[in-house]
Amino acid sequence: MTNLSVGWGPGFCNQFLGAVECFNVSKNGRSSKSYRDEGWWDRAMALKPNYVLLDWGGNDVPGKGPERETDPKTTFYANMKQYVLDARAAGAVPVLVTPLPRRNYRDGKFVHDMDDYAAAVIKVGLDTNTPVIDLHGQATAMLEKLTPAQVLSLDYVASATAKPDPAHMSPKGIDLFGRMAAEDFAKVVPKMAKTVHMLYEPQ
Repeated sequence: MTNLSVGWGPGFCNQFLGAVECFNVSKNGRSSKSYRDEGWWDRAMALKPNYVLLDWGGNDVPGKGPERETDPKTTFYANMKQYVLDARAAGAVPVLVTPLPRRNYRDGKFVHDMDDYAAAVIKVGLDTNTPVIDLHGQATAMLEKLTPAQVLSLDYVASATAKPDPAHMSPKGIDLFGRMAAEDFAKVVPKMAKTVHMLYEPQ
């Protein structure tokens, strides 16, 4: 999720009835490391949420610099586990989210660039008995069936002359992946299912 409204967070929040207050407290460009280091996690917990969705990975990958990079099997796993423990200590119910893959294709085939980070999140869920929204798995299954041309409408475009950004989303992508996450949230947290007013329907 990002604070630029080009991640799936706004689309997720839009799926809930008025009785639910949904805050998108993600921060653009932050990893599981830098989000905590810069104080954003403390600000999120200050809101005293009942539920907190934990979604990092896209900015943890190699090439992002030492202030953000993590290793999926060691530091990323440890960071995600600590977020779970912190949330519970604060009285919130943690829900893990596997990272949304980028919509990159090579020779017409979808590129698996986030699999290791998604696997780490699933392992944290198993090890800590925490519900997991497998957004990575759902999105990957869909993207593998589509062509590069078909996914362009989901990509964020900053201006008429800018290239499509497969790491962030257009309004259509925000809505699509936000609905996916909301549908899975209703499944992994059944007591909240009645608060989701619009579920994702595969086309």
